[in-house]
Amino acid sequence: FKRKGLQVRPRSRTLTAVHEAILEDVVAPSEILGKRTRIGVDGSKVMKIILDPKDKDKDNVEAKLATFSAVYKKLTNKEAVFMFPTA
Repeated sequence: FKRKGLQVRPRSRTLTAVHEAILEDVVAPSEILGKRTRIGVDGSKVMKIILDPKDKDKDNVEAKLATFSAVYKKLTNKEAVFMFPTA
């Protein structure tokens, strides 16, 4: 089902790569340490984003966690929960 002259889409233009870039931009002052995808019994997916704990007190990031989640949901239509690791 190949069309003549059709090129392969570059990795930087894939939907996954674009969503990753959006995620990086949303949490801009902070850094992402890890990501987990939690799949519920009903099939719903929730991404858990773990942020760098050293950014916790700087730039009032703690108060913005709900905002990060809302902005990412609006832009990508994916559920995400932002959190700091618990020691």
